[in-house]
Amino acid sequence: MRLVTYNIHKAVGGRDRRCRLERIIEVLESKNPDFMCLQEVTRGARRSRYDNQPRRLAEYFSITDVIYQTTVTYKYGGYGNLLLSRWPIRLSHHISLRLNHKKPRGAQLAVVETPEGPLHVVNWHLGLGERERHWQVEHLMQHHLFRESMELPTMIAGDFNDWRNSLCTSALAEHKFAHVTHPMSRFRTFPAWLPTGSLDKVFVNDQVTVTHAHVVRSALAKRASDHLPLVVDFHLG
Repeated sequence: MRLVTYNIHKAVGGRDRRCRLERIIEVLESKNPDFMCLQEVTRGARRSRYDNQPRRLAEYFSITDVIYQTTVTYKYGGYGNLLLSRWPIRLSHHISLRLNHKKPRGAQLAVVETPEGPLHVVNWHLGLGERERHWQVEHLMQHHLFRESMELPTMIAGDFNDWRNSLCTSALAEHKFAHVTHPMSRFRTFPAWLPTGSLDKVFVNDQVTVTHAHVVRSALAKRASDHLPLVVDFHLG
């Protein structure tokens, strides 16, 4: 099975500043994922010409099981996290990760019925402050909605905003989640045109076996967003 995590930056190119969802779609289609964990997906926002990006992505990939979480709202529309699955989503939750008056952040939780059995997937976008991120990880780990499915094979994916990789020794490690997108030098995803930061990451528990992981460094991916997408191939067990 294959998961792609990708901060699509509202489909606005990192350098040309053009909003072109078609480029994001082409990048995703080239990897043929079973799961798409996307961040900064807009719906009804002026910057993206009032487009409904969740609906367009779901229609293009003929995916019926989609969950969307608005985290930031504008006067018109907003943006947030989008999880698309090739297989049925049995259970889903949205958790707020907002700390005090900082920018709203969120996590999506889904239990998916895959051909290899149920899989617990978390798609999130963490904050810019280091203390904020550590609080967000701990908040998720202790949240009853996360804990009710944490005995299943679990993958946590998204934009961690963790430049120094400090979350590897946080509550994620305490709860036996392994960082599979390391060393950092092999998984730099930001900024897309000349990546120096390994911000997009995947962690798994011991019921998930990762067979391969890589960053998409195509010429199109370097134009489509300010992040590069991250691809993880895996099996359950």
